[in-house]
Amino acid sequence: MADALIDVVSVEELPTVVDLYNQIFRPTRPLESFQRRYSGRHNILQMVARVDDKPVGFFLGFELKPDTFFAWFYGVMPDYRRMSIGSQLMEAAQSWAAQNGYESIRLECHNLHRPMMHLAIDLGYDVVGIRWDADRAANLVIFEKTLTPVET
Repeated sequence: MADALIDVVSVEELPTVVDLYNQIFRPTRPLESFQRRYSGRHNILQMVARVDDKPVGFFLGFELKPDTFFAWFYGVMPDYRRMSIGSQLMEAAQSWAAQNGYESIRLECHNLHRPMMHLAIDLGYDVVGIRWDADRAANLVIFEKTLTPVET
């Protein structure tokens, strides 16, 4: 298990997140595509996982509807996988969402991303549906988890 530091970062750090995304996923995406997706979104959350001050993973999310937070993207650099960094990112995002009044958190995952599907199940997410992704010509599995309210 890596001793990762998970930080909530401002939108100004989006270039760092995009750089991580483009090292992890294909096809790559320009900064502008993330900025467009953020347009009009409420409660944008960006987190960066660092090990020894090196960015090794990220989480991006935003409000889907007033009671549901959406985990849009997250990833961990290949050399840092299977060290619980993905779990740490998701648990930090779940905690943030609960602290900010969301009742549930949702994510979507392509069927071919089996490690992500296993992680979602391990973290207590339920399969609540599927939807067709026309861009990739594949189904996405929709997961959702009810969050425990944070007492204030």
